[in-house]
Amino acid sequence: MAREVTHDGHGPRIVTPEDIDEEKGDVAVCTCGLSEAYPFCDGSHRRTLDEDDDAVYKYVDGERRRVERIVYADEAETDGAAETETDGAAEAKRDG
Repeated sequence: MAREVTHDGHGPRIVTPEDIDEEKGDVAVCTCGLSEAYPFCDGSHRRTLDEDDDAVYKYVDGERRRVERIVYADEAETDGAAETETDGAAEAKRDG
C-alpha cells in the first residue's frame, strides 16, 4: 500500500520537552501523513488498515480515494502543474 501525502509545512518541527505527554510520557510522531495533530500521531493511521497492498491512495478531507495515475510536474503538458487522478477525477497540484 502506498499513500500520496501533501505537507503544508515549510520547515522542521522541533520537538521540545513541552511536547511530551505527561500521562503517557512519550511523543508519537506521525509517519502516515494523516494526523490532524501533525507532526504528532493522533491515531488516524487506523483508517489505513484495510488498504490494498497494490494500490495507491490519497486522503482528501478525511475521505479515502484510490489514485489511478500520477503525472509528475516534469511530465505534465501544462505549465508546471502535476496531476493526481483519483477515482477518475483529476486534482491539480502546483509546485511552490
